[in-house]
Amino acid sequence: MVNSRSESYKAAGVDVTAGYEAVKKMKPFVESTYIPGVLGSIGGFGGMFEPPVQGMEHPILVSGTDGVGTKLKLAFLMDKHDTVGIDCVAMCVNDIACCGAKPLFFLDYIAVGKNYPERIAELVKGIADGCKQAGCALVGGETAEMPGFYPVDEYDMAGFSVGLVDRNKMIDGTKLAVGDVLIGVASSGVHSNGYSLVRKTLGINEKSVQRYIAEFGKTLGEELLTPTKIYVKTIQSLMQAVDVKAMSHITGGGFYENIPRMLPENISVSIEKAALPTPEIFKLIQQTGNIPERDMYNTFNMGAGLVVAVPKEQADKALEAIAAAGETGYIIGACKEGEKEVELW
Repeated sequence: MVNSRSESYKAAGVDVTAGYEAVKKMKPFVESTYIPGVLGSIGGFGGMFEPPVQGMEHPILVSGTDGVGTKLKLAFLMDKHDTVGIDCVAMCVNDIACCGAKPLFFLDYIAVGKNYPERIAELVKGIADGCKQAGCALVGGETAEMPGFYPVDEYDMAGFSVGLVDRNKMIDGTKLAVGDVLIGVASSGVHSNGYSLVRKTLGINEKSVQRYIAEFGKTLGEELLTPTKIYVKTIQSLMQAVDVKAMSHITGGGFYENIPRMLPENISVSIEKAALPTPEIFKLIQQTGNIPERDMYNTFNMGAGLVVAVPKEQADKALEAIAAAGETGYIIGACKEGEKEVELW
């Protein structure tokens, strides 16, 4: 890239040499995620990966894509950019894992008003951290400098991931039965959805994010920037330990929108709200905004970023597997007859 430069393009707001510097700074983070199957390194026109299909009868690719959303506004206010990449990865790989698939690789897209190489490196460090938590490789990405489209100090971020599962091990909810137990796996907080409501309700600005809140043991901004839990390894442990019949990643739409996505037409669920401890951040949001309880459960994860359905007789074993993976699980409800309804009581 030594001879690649354009003063005219730089005068228009796009510094290609800054892009090359960003790649140089991010490369160690990217390569730290490499796992068997990665072919080549960053810098080519495509990220290459050889999937481990040996021993599979019917390999199926499972893909997912998502972004971080307006949680990025918190990163801008706090000038902290090394964790939102974890959110970006989590929103993609958790969805893939809910199908029973193991994420293989991840690609990112970062669009900026101005390319600050150090900041790009921080963003990619977060993405790399998320990939390592998920056990997948960061095989490529794109950084687009777009002056006049984004403010110079702001950016957007999205990602894309592909996973692999043998068809006979796919988890799609078709085996769910009346009496199967629902287990909620604890979230780390708000995760990465509902932030437009959060920002409006809590009056998020440069001053409010610095407010120390004793119940959190940290500032409001630090609490809201807590990265989304990545459940991939927990799910893999569960699948080895018990008969996982269905899984739901609780993101935008909360319980009412996401849980029905794992249900067949003839199954509904009944969930006991008191069985799931409510993190303090959700209490603050609800009380400050005087938000109806149903809206809270229809927007946020309310303490469970993942809901898993297992046979009743395997519930204790499932809880043990969740704990062994370093997470906390709660029996929060059960499956019953019905038409994909979610009853909370």
